[in-house]
Amino acid sequence: MRETARAAASSLLVLAVGVLLLLALPRLLDLHALINATIFASLAILALSLAFVWGFAGILSFGQAAFFGMGGYTYAVAGINLGDTTGAIALGILVPALFAALLGYFMFWGRISDVYLGVITLTVSLILFRLLNGTAGDAWRIGDAPLGGFNGIPQTPGINWPGRPGEALTPDGVFYLAMALVLLVYFGCRALLASRFGRVMVAIRENERRAELLGYDARRYKLGAFAIGGGIAGLAGILFANCVFVSPTMFSLNYSAQIIIWVIVGGVGTLLGPLAGCVLVQLVTTSLGSAGWLNANLMLGLILIGFVVLAPSGLAPLPVTAARSLRRLFPGARA
Repeated sequence: MRETARAAASSLLVLAVGVLLLLALPRLLDLHALINATIFASLAILALSLAFVWGFAGILSFGQAAFFGMGGYTYAVAGINLGDTTGAIALGILVPALFAALLGYFMFWGRISDVYLGVITLTVSLILFRLLNGTAGDAWRIGDAPLGGFNGIPQTPGINWPGRPGEALTPDGVFYLAMALVLLVYFGCRALLASRFGRVMVAIRENERRAELLGYDARRYKLGAFAIGGGIAGLAGILFANCVFVSPTMFSLNYSAQIIIWVIVGGVGTLLGPLAGCVLVQLVTTSLGSAGWLNANLMLGLILIGFVVLAPSGLAPLPVTAARSLRRLFPGARA
């Protein structure tokens, strides 16, 4: 009963903070800062994709950036060719999910171990990075969409109102959409974890052999979780494409490493922790990049080492740990 009340209070707090940010930030921030906030929201969804796959399904995907970039490229190519981004958004989610399902089928039915699974996903991401880097020139195009090589697709179409191709969302509108999708993905993941599928998935993470002896096919549940994570990462790529533009850097090792750092900093096995970890790390690296006095990649490495050594469970358990320490110091105090 206490755990249920705590979960309900946590959900209400996240919803209240999310709605407050959604309503307040467009009024407080200038255009440049608002676009940065939208980028943070898209990256927060990307962090949720790995938090779900790694933290609750036990699948360490080093190449989550592959689905992130695939979502962005699919959206841009489909939007240019269709002239309407409504279908492009659907394809930008569906194609990465199907690709993740196909890749996962060969990995899970091949009984690939966790270490090799991480290496395979990272390799796929880097292959796509190298492939798209070499697509400069007029010969490399899909329909009317030139791939552009290292420069990517700068003329990425903006999200338009459904059925109204000529009416693109304003930067405020894209931010509202991004924040609403952060909340939708967060609560959608929580609802999925509370379902039978989610409970079995966590049981497989804890002890795969025991779950299989109880009659559950671990490969099917892992495949489902991996495909869902790919679709969520594709959604993040679509939003990111509307803030910056689509380029091969979305598949790069830099993004693959950052996603891992966000989840470790926030706490593996939580959803709210990686959200906080993503925003915190991005704020720090963006500030350092603007100041120019310390290399942002060096700071990322220091943050990772610091959390692995000093707080291996991440940010999420810190309030509980602090409360327990206070109870030990003051046994008569209420929690």
